[in-house]
Amino acid sequence: MPGVPGIVEVFHARFTEHAYPVHAHDTWTLLVIDDGAVRYDLHRHEHGAVPAAVTLLPPHVAHNGRAATRDGFRKRVAYLDTTVLDPALTDAAIEHPSLSDPLLRTRVDQLHRALATPDGRLEAESRLALIGDRIRAHLGGSPATLVAPGVAGDLRDLLDAALADGLALRDAAALLHTHPAHLVRSFTKAFGLPPHRYLIAKRVDAARAKLLDGEPIAQVATAVGFHDQAHLHRHFSRLVGTTPRAFAKMGA
Repeated sequence: MPGVPGIVEVFHARFTEHAYPVHAHDTWTLLVIDDGAVRYDLHRHEHGAVPAAVTLLPPHVAHNGRAATRDGFRKRVAYLDTTVLDPALTDAAIEHPSLSDPLLRTRVDQLHRALATPDGRLEAESRLALIGDRIRAHLGGSPATLVAPGVAGDLRDLLDAALADGLALRDAAALLHTHPAHLVRSFTKAFGLPPHRYLIAKRVDAARAKLLDGEPIAQVATAVGFHDQAHLHRHFSRLVGTTPRAFAKMGA
C-alpha cells in the first residue's frame, strides 16, 4: 500500500500470454504502458492502450485486457478512489478512456517514481493533485478553482513547522480551506518550486547546521525528516555538491 491519500493500490507488471477476463474494479484505474500495447473492451467497445497515452478506466464498468503483440506488454497502474475523481465523470471516461496528453503522461510517470521512494509521499500527493485536475479538464469536469489569499505563505509556515514529521498535502489543503491542486500551483508560483522540493531543501539546510555541530550523520538524517542516512546522502549531495560526511569535516 502506498500510504498516499486517494491511492488504493499500485501495481507494476509485465505480461506476455495472460489475458484478463471481463471484470470491474471499485476504483478508477489509471494505467500507463511502458512497453508493448494492450487491447481491451470497455463497456462492450474495443480500445487500445499504448505507451504514448494515459488510459483511465472508471469504477464499476466491465472491461478485459490482453496483449496486442506477441512480445506482451509492461504496465504501471495506480488505483484511485473516488476522492480523486468524481464518479460523475464515468460516462465521459467510457467515451474517452485514452488520453493523449504528454504532460499528463509525464506526471503519471513522476507519480510512480515518487511512490517508489520512502520519502516521496508529499511529492506523490502533489503529482496526484495535478493529475486529477488535468484529467477533470479532459473529461469536462471542473478544475480546482478555490482561491485563498496568502495560501502559499500559509503552506510554507505549515511545512516549516512539520520539518521532521512531514505534512500530508490533503491535510494542509483542509486546514487552509482550498483544493490540493490549487495549493500546489499557488506555492510553486510564489516560491519558484513545488512544496516537496521546498521541504527537502529545508531539511538539507537543517542537516547542514547539525552536521557542523558534530552530530552523527545517521542521527541527523532522521532528526530532520529523512527516511535514513542514504536518503540524506542523495538529497544532500545533489543540493550541496558534496557528501554529508565531507561537509561535516569542514566543521571539525
